Amino acid sequence: MCVKIGGVQKFSLLDFPDKISAIIFTAGCNFHCGYCHNPELFSSQSEWDEKKVLEFLKSREGKLDGVVVTGGEPTIHKDLPEFIRKIKSLGFLVKLDTNGTNSLMLKSLIDLKMVDYVAMDIKGPLYKYKMITGIEPAGVEESINILLKNNIPYEFRTTALALQLDIKDFEEIGKLISGADKYFVQKFVPSKILNPKLLADRGYTNAEINSIISVLHKYIKSVGIR
Repeated sequence: MCVKIGGVQKFSLLDFPDKISAIIFTAGCNFHCGYCHNPELFSSQSEWDEKKVLEFLKSREGKLDGVVVTGGEPTIHKDLPEFIRKIKSLGFLVKLDTNGTNSLMLKSLIDLKMVDYVAMDIKGPLYKYKMITGIEPAGVEESINILLKNNIPYEFRTTALALQLDIKDFEEIGKLISGADKYFVQKFVPSKILNPKLLADRGYTNAEINSIISVLHKYIKSVGIR
Protein backbone atom coordinates (compact mmCIF):
# COMPACT_ATOMS: atom_id res chain seq x y z
CA MET A 1 0.00 0.00 0.00
CA CYS A 2 1.07 3.59 -0.62
CA VAL A 3 0.07 6.91 0.87
CA LYS A 4 -2.72 8.42 -1.21
CA ILE A 5 -1.48 11.69 -2.67
CA GLY A 6 -4.00 14.31 -3.78
CA GLY A 7 -1.66 17.04 -4.96
CA VAL A 8 1.87 18.46 -5.11
CA GLN A 9 3.11 22.04 -4.92
CA LYS A 10 6.63 22.04 -6.26
CA PHE A 11 7.94 25.18 -4.54
CA SER A 12 7.13 27.22 -1.45
CA LEU A 13 8.94 29.84 0.64
CA LEU A 14 6.13 30.13 3.19
CA ASP A 15 5.03 26.74 4.46
CA PHE A 16 8.21 25.45 6.16
CA PRO A 17 9.74 28.14 8.42
CA ASP A 18 13.06 29.40 7.03
CA LYS A 19 13.18 26.60 4.45
CA ILE A 20 12.61 26.23 0.71
CA SER A 21 10.19 23.37 0.36
CA ALA A 22 7.86 21.33 -1.77
CA ILE A 23 4.40 20.48 -0.44
CA ILE A 24 2.76 17.08 -0.69
CA PHE A 25 -0.99 16.99 -0.05
CA THR A 26 -2.31 13.65 1.13
CA ALA A 27 -5.87 12.76 0.15
CA GLY A 28 -8.67 12.19 2.65
CA CYS A 29 -9.43 13.54 6.11
CA ASN A 30 -11.20 12.32 9.23
CA PHE A 31 -12.47 15.85 10.00
CA HIS A 32 -15.30 17.65 8.20
CA CYS A 33 -14.37 21.30 8.85
CA GLY A 34 -16.75 23.52 6.93
CA TYR A 35 -14.07 26.15 6.26
CA CYS A 36 -11.60 23.65 4.77
CA HIS A 37 -9.93 25.44 1.85
CA ASN A 38 -8.84 22.17 0.23
CA PRO A 39 -12.23 20.50 -0.32
CA GLU A 40 -10.87 18.68 -3.36
CA LEU A 41 -8.70 16.66 -0.95
CA PHE A 42 -11.68 15.53 1.09
CA SER A 43 -11.98 12.45 -1.09
CA SER A 44 -9.50 9.68 -0.26
CA GLN A 45 -8.97 9.03 -3.96
CA SER A 46 -5.33 9.30 -4.98
CA GLU A 47 -4.50 11.44 -8.01
CA TRP A 48 -0.71 11.19 -7.89
CA ASP A 49 1.61 8.22 -8.15
CA GLU A 50 3.93 7.94 -5.13
CA LYS A 51 6.82 6.70 -7.26
CA LYS A 52 6.62 9.74 -9.55
CA VAL A 53 6.42 12.10 -6.57
CA LEU A 54 9.57 10.57 -5.10
CA GLU A 55 11.28 10.81 -8.49
CA PHE A 56 10.40 14.50 -8.60
CA LEU A 57 11.82 15.02 -5.12
CA LYS A 58 15.01 13.23 -6.10
CA SER A 59 15.37 15.66 -9.02
CA ARG A 60 15.18 18.55 -6.52
CA GLU A 61 18.03 17.37 -4.29
CA GLY A 62 20.25 20.36 -3.52
CA LYS A 63 17.53 22.79 -4.58
CA LEU A 64 14.98 22.22 -1.82
CA ASP A 65 15.63 22.12 1.91
CA GLY A 66 12.56 20.20 2.92
CA VAL A 67 9.18 18.72 2.22
CA VAL A 68 5.88 19.64 3.88
CA VAL A 69 3.52 16.69 4.26
CA THR A 70 0.03 18.05 4.71
CA GLY A 71 -3.54 17.18 3.75
CA GLY A 72 -6.26 16.36 4.16
CA GLU A 73 -4.89 14.62 7.22
CA PRO A 74 -1.63 12.72 6.65
CA THR A 75 -1.85 10.53 9.76
CA ILE A 76 -4.95 8.66 8.59
CA HIS A 77 -2.60 6.81 6.22
CA LYS A 78 -0.99 3.86 8.00
CA ASP A 79 1.86 3.88 5.47
CA LEU A 80 2.80 7.49 6.26
CA PRO A 81 5.91 6.55 8.31
CA GLU A 82 7.32 4.51 5.43
CA PHE A 83 6.57 7.31 2.96
CA ILE A 84 8.33 9.85 5.19
CA ARG A 85 11.27 7.46 5.56
CA LYS A 86 11.64 7.49 1.77
CA ILE A 87 11.59 11.30 1.75
CA LYS A 88 14.17 11.48 4.54
CA SER A 89 16.40 9.02 2.65
CA LEU A 90 16.72 11.67 -0.07
CA GLY A 91 18.19 14.07 2.47
CA PHE A 92 15.19 16.35 2.97
CA LEU A 93 13.89 17.82 6.21
CA VAL A 94 10.22 17.00 6.81
CA LYS A 95 7.48 19.19 8.24
CA LEU A 96 4.23 17.49 9.18
CA ASP A 97 0.88 19.29 9.27
CA THR A 98 -1.66 17.43 11.39
CA ASN A 99 -4.94 17.76 13.27
CA GLY A 100 -3.48 15.71 16.12
CA THR A 101 -6.03 12.90 16.19
CA ASN A 102 -3.44 10.14 15.68
CA SER A 103 -1.28 10.79 18.74
CA LEU A 104 0.34 7.35 18.57
CA MET A 105 1.65 7.95 15.05
CA LEU A 106 2.77 11.46 15.95
CA LYS A 107 4.77 10.18 18.92
CA SER A 108 6.31 7.41 16.85
CA LEU A 109 7.40 9.80 14.10
CA ILE A 110 8.98 12.11 16.66
CA ASP A 111 10.68 9.29 18.59
CA LEU A 112 12.12 7.89 15.35
CA LYS A 113 13.30 11.40 14.31
CA MET A 114 11.27 11.16 11.13
CA VAL A 115 9.92 14.71 11.33
CA ASP A 116 11.80 17.96 11.90
CA TYR A 117 8.90 20.35 12.47
CA VAL A 118 5.23 19.84 13.34
CA ALA A 119 2.34 22.24 12.77
CA MET A 120 -0.79 21.16 14.63
CA ASP A 121 -4.20 22.68 14.05
CA ILE A 122 -6.23 23.55 17.12
CA LYS A 123 -9.78 23.78 15.83
CA GLY A 124 -11.13 25.35 19.01
CA PRO A 125 -11.61 24.47 22.66
CA LEU A 126 -12.21 20.74 23.06
CA TYR A 127 -15.91 21.21 23.75
CA LYS A 128 -16.40 22.78 20.30
CA TYR A 129 -14.58 20.13 18.25
CA LYS A 130 -17.72 18.13 17.47
CA MET A 131 -19.47 21.25 16.20
CA ILE A 132 -16.51 22.40 14.08
CA THR A 133 -15.12 19.09 12.80
CA GLY A 134 -18.02 16.66 13.02
CA ILE A 135 -16.20 14.28 15.38
CA GLU A 136 -14.99 14.19 18.97
CA PRO A 137 -11.38 15.33 19.65
CA ALA A 138 -9.94 11.89 20.41
CA GLY A 139 -6.14 12.06 20.55
CA VAL A 140 -5.95 15.85 20.30
CA GLU A 141 -5.07 16.59 23.92
CA GLU A 142 -2.49 13.81 23.97
CA SER A 143 -0.87 15.18 20.79
CA ILE A 144 -0.69 18.63 22.38
CA ASN A 145 1.10 17.14 25.39
CA ILE A 146 3.49 15.23 23.14
CA LEU A 147 4.56 18.43 21.41
CA LEU A 148 4.83 20.37 24.67
CA LYS A 149 7.07 17.70 26.21
CA ASN A 150 9.41 17.07 23.25
CA ASN A 151 12.23 19.18 21.88
CA ILE A 152 11.03 19.10 18.28
CA PRO A 153 10.23 22.54 16.79
CA TYR A 154 6.46 22.98 16.50
CA GLU A 155 3.63 25.45 16.23
CA PHE A 156 -0.07 25.42 17.01
CA ARG A 157 -2.54 27.35 14.86
CA THR A 158 -6.23 28.12 14.66
CA THR A 159 -8.35 29.41 11.78
CA ALA A 160 -10.45 32.18 13.29
CA LEU A 161 -14.10 32.31 12.24
CA ALA A 162 -16.33 34.68 14.19
CA LEU A 163 -19.26 32.36 13.42
CA GLN A 164 -17.57 29.57 15.36
CA LEU A 165 -15.18 31.04 17.92
CA ASP A 166 -15.43 33.99 20.28
CA ILE A 167 -12.77 35.60 22.46
CA LYS A 168 -13.63 33.35 25.42
CA ASP A 169 -13.02 30.32 23.19
CA PHE A 170 -9.54 31.61 22.41
CA GLU A 171 -8.82 31.92 26.11
CA GLU A 172 -9.80 28.25 26.49
CA ILE A 173 -7.42 27.43 23.63
CA GLY A 174 -4.70 29.33 25.47
CA LYS A 175 -5.30 27.24 28.57
CA LEU A 176 -5.35 24.04 26.50
CA ILE A 177 -1.88 24.69 25.05
CA SER A 178 -0.51 26.67 28.00
CA GLY A 179 3.28 26.90 27.88
CA ALA A 180 3.45 26.47 24.10
CA ASP A 181 6.33 28.13 22.28
CA LYS A 182 4.46 29.36 19.23
CA TYR A 183 0.85 29.88 18.16
CA PHE A 184 -0.73 31.55 15.14
CA VAL A 185 -4.20 32.97 14.66
CA GLN A 186 -5.04 32.40 11.00
CA LYS A 187 -7.48 34.86 9.47
CA PHE A 188 -10.29 33.22 7.56
CA VAL A 189 -10.02 34.05 3.86
CA PRO A 190 -13.25 33.34 1.96
CA SER A 191 -12.53 31.10 -1.03
CA LYS A 192 -13.42 27.57 -2.11
CA ILE A 193 -14.55 25.84 1.08
CA LEU A 194 -16.44 22.72 2.09
CA ASN A 195 -19.45 24.59 3.53
CA PRO A 196 -20.34 27.69 1.44
CA LYS A 197 -22.61 28.97 4.25
CA LEU A 198 -19.48 29.95 6.16
CA LEU A 199 -18.60 32.44 3.43
CA ALA A 200 -20.97 34.75 5.31
CA ASP A 201 -18.51 34.94 8.23
CA ARG A 202 -17.98 38.62 9.01
CA GLY A 203 -14.39 38.13 10.06
CA TYR A 204 -12.67 39.63 13.08
CA THR A 205 -11.81 43.32 13.22
CA ASN A 206 -8.22 44.34 13.95
CA ALA A 207 -9.32 45.45 17.42
CA GLU A 208 -10.85 42.03 18.10
CA ILE A 209 -7.72 40.26 16.85
CA ASN A 210 -5.60 42.40 19.16
CA SER A 211 -7.87 41.49 22.07
CA ILE A 212 -7.51 37.80 21.23
CA ILE A 213 -3.72 38.11 21.08
CA SER A 214 -3.67 39.93 24.42
CA VAL A 215 -5.59 37.08 26.03
CA LEU A 216 -3.39 34.40 24.44
CA HIS A 217 -0.15 36.06 25.61
CA LYS A 218 -1.08 35.06 29.15
CA TYR A 219 -0.54 31.41 28.22
CA ILE A 220 1.73 31.26 25.15
CA LYS A 221 5.25 32.56 24.62
CA SER A 222 4.85 33.78 21.03
CA VAL A 223 1.57 34.63 19.29
CA GLY A 224 1.34 35.71 15.66
CA ILE A 225 -1.21 36.41 12.94
CA ARG A 226 -1.41 34.88 9.48
